[in-house]
Amino acid sequence: MNKFLMAALGGTVAGVVATTQFVGPLLAQESARSTSVYEQLDLFGDIFERIRAQYVEEVDEGELIEAAINGMLTSLDPHSSYLAPDDAADMRVQTRGEFGGLGIEVTQEDGFVKVVSPIDDTPADEAGIEAGDFITHVDGESVLGMTLDEAVDLMRGPVGSEILITVVREGEEEPFEVSIIRDKIKLTAARTRLEGDTVVLRVTTFNDQTFTQMSEGLAERIEEAGGLDQINGVVLDLRNNPGGLLTQAIKVSDAFLEKGEIVSTRGRNLAEGERYNASEGDLSSGKPMVVLINGGSASASEIVAGALQDHRRAVVVGTKSFGKGSVQTVMPVRGDGAMRLTTARYYTPSGRSIQALGVSPDIVVEQPRARPESEEEDAPANPFSRSEADLRGRLDNDSLSEEEIRQIEEDRAKAEASAALREEDYQLAYAIDILKGLSVLETEQQQQQ
Repeated sequence: MNKFLMAALGGTVAGVVATTQFVGPLLAQESARSTSVYEQLDLFGDIFERIRAQYVEEVDEGELIEAAINGMLTSLDPHSSYLAPDDAADMRVQTRGEFGGLGIEVTQEDGFVKVVSPIDDTPADEAGIEAGDFITHVDGESVLGMTLDEAVDLMRGPVGSEILITVVREGEEEPFEVSIIRDKIKLTAARTRLEGDTVVLRVTTFNDQTFTQMSEGLAERIEEAGGLDQINGVVLDLRNNPGGLLTQAIKVSDAFLEKGEIVSTRGRNLAEGERYNASEGDLSSGKPMVVLINGGSASASEIVAGALQDHRRAVVVGTKSFGKGSVQTVMPVRGDGAMRLTTARYYTPSGRSIQALGVSPDIVVEQPRARPESEEEDAPANPFSRSEADLRGRLDNDSLSEEEIRQIEEDRAKAEASAALREEDYQLAYAIDILKGLSVLETEQQQQQ
């Protein structure tokens, strides 16, 4: 018995010793880490005091602290930043769909400002700014070495004032200057129209109004066409859409999915990940879909394109998207400011992250660049071109009724309108042609059943 007690006691002592041996170094490491952090904070305080006391000019202490905070956040990734009270207020207004500026979504790359996308019908869009352009100077002042917020502040100004930006564009040998008049930017998040038998949904941003405007517009176009049976499909145009609210991206995806995962997010703590699933109901009742994307399609746009692609709900057409696969959380901080912090990555239903990779289209279709006016010398139509129908004394077509001939002529007019669209927007025309082909196959399959 005594031997048993001694053995048990020995095991307990050994356990205590072993625990102490493992925990001791961990506590020491934690203590050393804390000491190191406090030493760094003391160093920050020393440097702050020296700047305040000895810098060649008097400094604004508040601005100095804000710059230090912003520097800490921007060192993490291009999308984390500090928002001063005015900037935080501007951001809240922007998500509601109305704000002042040029109308471009920008990021930073290689020290310069890179245009993610121009926003439809804004001063930047009308001035010809394109996704992928680099802005190197603003009113002659170089943006190299500035933070993104500093460069954006430089581009802001009163409505009606002029700004001169220097642009570097791939394919152009020399930088060139673009003059833009600042204006109040009022976003229409979604526009809808009919192109022949196709409903085109143009979604320019994901703000509080996006899903409502898109769903109402879709219903109006279906009614205008005479019902769902009269349309051959839907084109969801997400080109040059820089993203926006995650909640709206989920709603837009859910509008065309009956079930399954839409997107998942995973942060540093995997247990806090979120998964968002589609609810029953498809606004287009399963009609064929094409999603249009390009290098200006980012963030929320990529969530929608990735979800519809993974579920084989839509054919994705265009060029590779921007590749922003991270989620930013805006957190209020004292003094009415805010902190935009990257807190998670998002993943498409198949589990793929598109961070820095983008969504690859199922069918790659480049948008031809507009030719210079000097090259646009379209040959005049041949006035002597004739067909059988123009010949005097020709025979009538005896195999078709007048109604059938009228239908053929209407179909020909639609085809000619589609051909004209290729000159204006080649990618959209290509998407509509795909839907026409899918519609023909669907009709033939139904007739065979």
